[in-house]
Order: sequence, then C-alpha cells, then structure tokens
Amino acid sequence: MSEPDITVAIEGLRKRFDAPDGKPFDAIDDISLTVRAGELTAFVGPDGAGKTTLMRMMAGLLRPDEGSLNVLGIDVRADPQSVQNRISYMPQRFGLYEDLSVQENLDLYADLHGVPQEVRRERFGRMLEMTDMARFTDRPAGKLSGGMKQKLGLACTLVRSPDLLLLDEPSVGVDPLSRRDLWKIIDQLIADEQLSVIVSTAYMDEAERCGQIFVFHHGRILADGPPDALRKRAEGLGYVADALPDRPARVLQARLIDAPDRIIDAVPKGGDVHFIRRPQCDEAALADLLSDTRVQPRDAELEDAFMLLLREHENEPAQAADDANTNKEDGDRYGTAETASPSAGERDGPVIVVRDLVRKFGDFTAVASTSFDVQRGEIFGLLGPNGAGKTTTFRMLCGLLPATSGHLEVAGVDLRTARAKARARIGYVSQKFALYGNLSVRENLEFFAGAYGLRGERKRERVKAVIAQFDLDASAQSGILPVGYKQRLAMAAGLLHEPDILFLDEPTSGIDPLARRAFWRTITSLAQGGVTIIITTHFMEEAEYCDRIAIQDAGELLALGTPAEVREQAGDDASDMNEAFIAIVEQNRARQTNEKVAA
Repeated sequence: MSEPDITVAIEGLRKRFDAPDGKPFDAIDDISLTVRAGELTAFVGPDGAGKTTLMRMMAGLLRPDEGSLNVLGIDVRADPQSVQNRISYMPQRFGLYEDLSVQENLDLYADLHGVPQEVRRERFGRMLEMTDMARFTDRPAGKLSGGMKQKLGLACTLVRSPDLLLLDEPSVGVDPLSRRDLWKIIDQLIADEQLSVIVSTAYMDEAERCGQIFVFHHGRILADGPPDALRKRAEGLGYVADALPDRPARVLQARLIDAPDRIIDAVPKGGDVHFIRRPQCDEAALADLLSDTRVQPRDAELEDAFMLLLREHENEPAQAADDANTNKEDGDRYGTAETASPSAGERDGPVIVVRDLVRKFGDFTAVASTSFDVQRGEIFGLLGPNGAGKTTTFRMLCGLLPATSGHLEVAGVDLRTARAKARARIGYVSQKFALYGNLSVRENLEFFAGAYGLRGERKRERVKAVIAQFDLDASAQSGILPVGYKQRLAMAAGLLHEPDILFLDEPTSGIDPLARRAFWRTITSLAQGGVTIIITTHFMEEAEYCDRIAIQDAGELLALGTPAEVREQAGDDASDMNEAFIAIVEQNRARQTNEKVAA
C-alpha cells in the first residue's frame, strides 16, 4: 500500500500508566496497525480496552512510551502540532459552552482553529444544514437536547475541513433517531469530502458501516478486518430460541447466560432470544438446556463475533463460570431466573400510579397529561427521543421534581404531599456518575449507607453484601474506575437500603455489550425478587428486557404496552424495537405536521 493510501501507521506502540496501587500497566500494549485513507474505520472493545488512549495519542494529546506512530505521514511524537493542524477530534465529552448560543459556539471554535472569515459563511451554512440546526442558531447550547448537543459538537469539530476525523463514541447518550441523523452526516462527509474517519463505538450496528474494524481488549488487538470477515468467526454458532410461554424473554436469556460451559452469549430480540453456543457444545447438550422451547439456527451477526472474541480472551469458561455463580447467588437472594415476575392478576396492585401527570416550565409543557401504572416486580421502560420529556417524567417519579398537576403515587405514598417518605422506599442511579471520585469504593458506600439511615451492624452488613454482590474492590479509588465498574458501584449504592423500587436513568450509556449483559442479569434477579425497576435507556435492545414500555415524544405518551404490543403498533416493518421506536415517533411527528398544515 502506497504512502498516500495510508492515514495512520502504527508499529510496536505502547503507552504505560501507573495504577492506583503504584504498579504500572500498559493501556496500549505493543500494537501495530494500518488505517487506510478515505474510508470509515472502527475501534471496538470493552471498557478499558485502550480505544480512547489510542485516539488521544493519534491526536497528539498523549505521548507514546514506545513504538512508532505516524498520522497523515507525520511522526506524532516528533511534531504533534502539525498533526493537530490537519485533524479534527471529537472526544466523548465534547466541550460545548452552554451559556453561548449555537452560533457563538461555532464562532468560538472557528476562532480557536484560525478559520478565515471568508471560509466561515460557507462552512457554517453547510454544517448547520447537515445537522438541521439552522433554526436554532440563537438557542443557548445548554438548552439543547442530548442529540442536538452531539450534532452541535460534531459541527464545531468540523468548522474546518480536516484530513482526518477522530470520533470517540459520538453517539453515546443519544436516541435512535438522533443516532441515525448523526451517521447520515458522517456518511455524507465521507462521500462529499473523501474524509478519512476513525470512530470508536459500543454499537455493533455502527461498526457494521465501517470498511475496517479493529477489536481491542486490554490494550491489545484481538482481531481486525472488514465486517464480513469478522462475522464468519461465529458462523454456525448462532441460534434463535422461542421465548417461554407467559414469560418475558429475559427469563430464558438468564437461563442461557447462566450456562457458560455451553453458551457464549444470549440477548432478547424481537420477542425471542438470540444466542451463541460454544463450539464444543454439541446438539445433545443444547437440547438438554432448551428442551422446553423451539430452537432454530440463524445467520451469524457481527456482535456474535465480538462476544466470541471477548469470551475467548477472558479465560472463559472459568471466568464466565465465576460470573454465573455470582448471578446464581443474586438469584438465590432475590429469586431465581426461572421464577417469573408475578403476572398482572397475581400482583397485589400497582406500586406506581400516574394519572393525568403534567409538568410545565413557564409556557413550555414538558409532560402533557400522562397516565400509567407499574406493578410490583415489573421492569418498566421509559423511552423517547432526546428532549421528549422522559427524564422530566422520571424525575417526578423519583420525587426529585414536583408535578404541575395530576396524581402521582409511589409505594403507596402521594408524592404531591409526602415526597420525603416516598424517597425512603426508592433507590436511584443517575445517568452520570454521581458518587465521590476521591473516595474509595468502601468510603462511598459507607457514606451513602449513612445517608439512607443505616447504622451500626446493619450498615456494615449491607456494605459488605453489595461489595460482594457487585464484585467490587473495596479499596479502589472510585473516580478512576472503568466506566463499567463505576456503573456497578452506583448500582450498589442505590441498593444499600434494599429499596422496593429502583430507578435507573440510562445506566448503561457508554458501556460495552459485555458489561451490559452482566448488568441486565443482575436486574433480572432483582425483578424476580420483587424489586420494581423503572429504567430509561437509548439502547433499544434493552427495551426487550422490559415487561412493558412507554414511548414519549414532545411530552406526549405515544405507546404503552409489552414489547410485542409496541412492535405491533409500529406496523409490519418493525422487526425489532429499534425499528418500532423510530416508526412510532416518526408516525406521530408526521401526524402533527399534517395537522399543522391542515390548520
């Protein structure tokens, strides 16, 4: 391959950091790779795999310890500024200035990059058109939805035309519609400007778009190649199993996850369960595990290959067996996976009652006349595009925000008159890590146990129990934990006082598929033990774990029912929840547009 055809060339690259215990570790461990020019390349891997560290070195923000790193034909170690002059880099948390307007943010980043005035008009116009934000140039960035902030971040990153664009998980925390819009912009840039793009992502459907994929784990490259080549690694190992009658798909999924000697991965999808068997698991062993349901082979998917690679390099099945034992202990504590959540007829009645709930901010109605019930032991999903009103609804349910009008009852307590009493019965895990980063895991848990009113022996027992349940290192500093472990710690803190209801606000945002599986196995166990779960998420596959879901947009409740009922409402084209979500939201927006035109 000739030099102009190569965007990035790496040989024997290493980056070492000091761990909290003082021992050095290699975040990037002797890797070599070549990235081709003019195409889309993906970095995928679990939390702590080294993807962000590598991107920061490529952007000239971190200095390699060993090896060679050439970007656009420039030695980054010798001349990082020349590289930075020709690339654009959008980190996971892009720094918008929330008090400035959309236009003022664009102007500021153009100033920082020295974009000439005569170039700006055309470039700004193009970015605003591509992001569909020309109508919002006067709006403060802090008043934008999460999806719009990501699009503005991308526009600010591209105020100049770079030779290479680095995107570090650009779609984290955005809904399927915004994610689709974001990728339309990226695809258009590649087609129109022959732009080279490297993206790190936790979404395998995004990696599918790429010409080349590199799979990272513990600072090393496990595999690389085009999607089709990687997919073939899982050929003949994929199956689909019918969900058990009168049981959520997650019940069968949990049974499969708990058999790591035979099963690599399992996930609910379209009302059934998609799973991958171990190569050494024969048909008899599979039939014994799934004797009560129909099983059919299916084509391999990219995520199958990804999970296969990760499991092969996690000392599996030994490590998976340890995880399964932990899951079994969770099941013993909260109820086994095969024990279905109580049916509607068996439950004692709703633990959450919402009637005609309204929340206004001045003249703006964030939530409009919403009504639903949630039963004990139910997993209830609140879904919606960024800015749809689901977070406002969620905060009212938690007692963190008063309703403007309507009736809201949680755990038998009217939230309009006794919010403090209701909060004692609930646990809450926020979207952003909200614990104290400078404290150890144990110190955080002891602090929050005290805040929940736990004292003495009871406090010590609960802290010890959640540390074991979530496999946490009690002495680790909380602020430098990998994202997946921060999420575990936040969950542990929310469950210290053994609440009746657990609220989870996008708890898996930015977490890789491996960590999401472990998270949902714990949630399944909690629900089987009678804990009611209310969750918001932008991963539509996670809606399949829910007993029922509600979809909101512009403050309105558009759909309410089981995943199957919602897919049916979306129409024949919705084979999975991602398609159903997009169809329902777009149908409602088209209806609103037609009504405005008619009026």
